[in-house]
Amino acid sequence: MADAEQHVYKFNVSMSCGGCSGAVDRVLKKLDGVKEYTVSLDDQTAVVTADPSLTYDKVLRTIAKTGKKVNKGEADGVEQSVVVKDE
Repeated sequence: MADAEQHVYKFNVSMSCGGCSGAVDRVLKKLDGVKEYTVSLDDQTAVVTADPSLTYDKVLRTIAKTGKKVNKGEADGVEQSVVVKDE
């Protein structure tokens, strides 16, 4: 289980090439509150370890802005909606 000091968000993202995963990589690198992350083209995943202040929805919106389709998402092991809500 993640402790109260951080959250772990996992996304299944449709990425067809290194440019796709690179786009996701770039937006996560700039996002405030990200402690660490991994983007895997092979696994079609983006896993983000985040400060408590960074919400699942914010990370989802950030990934969606790259134009990549998020197929599934979870926060701390619990499946979440992948519908992008307006801010």
